[in-house]
Amino acid sequence: MSSNLSAVHTQERLLQIILAPQITEKATRIADKYQQIAFKVRTDSTKFEIKSAVELMFKVEVQAVTVVNVGGKEKRSGRVNGRRKDWKKAYVSLKPGQEINFAAGE
Repeated sequence: MSSNLSAVHTQERLLQIILAPQITEKATRIADKYQQIAFKVRTDSTKFEIKSAVELMFKVEVQAVTVVNVGGKEKRSGRVNGRRKDWKKAYVSLKPGQEINFAAGE
């Protein structure tokens, strides 16, 4: 019974891994050239978790995952210096013939 409970717990965790797709000019260019999709993911996630989360959420097969830790920018408002949070970006390569279409959901 505990194995079933842990399976539910891991599935809930996987659904929280991917925060948002990165839809920028650079991400679009990479998607066209290398068939990769960029996602903003939790900073404590691993490549294996990201792969499992994408496969679970979008029902596709993932070939590889590349992860980039992005440092937060220094910002200032008047005299006050501040810093945005660091975040993590994942580039997901899909197997040939696989596709994720974000526009179809709207």
